[in-house]
Amino acid sequence: MNFASDNAYGAHPAVLRALADCNAGAVMGYGADPVTARAEAAIRDLFEAPEAVIRFAATGTAANALVCAQLSPAGGRIYCHQDAHIQTSECGAPEFFSHGAKLVTLAGAEGRMTADTLAEALRRGAGGGLNGGRNAMVSITNATEWGTVYAPDQVAALADLAHGAGVPLHVDGARFANAAASLGCAPADMTWRAGVDALCFGGTKNGAMAAEAVVFFDPALAAGFDFRRKQSGHVFSKQRFLAAQMLALVSDGLWLDLAIRANALASRLAEGVLAAGGGLLAPVQSNAVFATIPAGAHRRARAAGAIYHLWPDKSAEASDPVPIRLVTSWDTPDTDVEAFIALLAG
Repeated sequence: MNFASDNAYGAHPAVLRALADCNAGAVMGYGADPVTARAEAAIRDLFEAPEAVIRFAATGTAANALVCAQLSPAGGRIYCHQDAHIQTSECGAPEFFSHGAKLVTLAGAEGRMTADTLAEALRRGAGGGLNGGRNAMVSITNATEWGTVYAPDQVAALADLAHGAGVPLHVDGARFANAAASLGCAPADMTWRAGVDALCFGGTKNGAMAAEAVVFFDPALAAGFDFRRKQSGHVFSKQRFLAAQMLALVSDGLWLDLAIRANALASRLAEGVLAAGGGLLAPVQSNAVFATIPAGAHRRARAAGAIYHLWPDKSAEASDPVPIRLVTSWDTPDTDVEAFIALLAG
């Protein structure tokens, strides 16, 4: 019973078949191959963005850090939620690759920044002068680090503020598929139609082995990005093996089907938590459950080998109730979910 993360599970069989299929024969390297071209075209079609520039990276950290470096100058101010992955979990990569941009963190319930909070931060940042640095970009995560989602109107409100301040809006979409599955709206409505300028479209947490797509909806914003990506070591000689993974996911709606299943399993876990006398720390809107469970239920689950993280305080082992995070994957067994629920119930 592993609910530690959706990256605990492997690659989908369709992804593995795609890797095998593109393995035969010789093609040009560094992205000048037909598989990469097809993958880029498929993602443009998915987002209804024929002019978008698509590039691939192997990790979400690389994708996020390189986009931050692309959109923010050295000394720029990058606004993000205080729990954003770029703030808590990327070892300073955005700051490193941007040569000194500053992450300015904003509070917000359930993982989301609000328009009012962002407006005030941008106002203060604009008056910082040389000492404070300059406003450079806004970054949000959808689905968020608390498993919640930004609806298109919420994204649009933040984009309007960012653009009004003369800065672009980036979305960390490591779990974009789960957000799309939750909202049930077109990817375009969640991104460029709402004012998003750049998206890191995650594949690794949703059935890929190691593949993320960077999407610049305005080609002008991608100028020079290929050199930046090369310098970071993310222009792969055998680029087709990254592209093939994303192509397999976006073909025939597989990316969405996998996210729908993961979300449904999370909802079932949430029902079990509540039935066992636990509580929810945030609404369950994607494939993550942030909850509290009775200490006895926690001990039974641990004794049975269940794997999950305490959250947000990972030292809260002695708490009662115990705050936890459960994350489901496209490949999480239904039997594991039901077994965990039975353990909670005692």
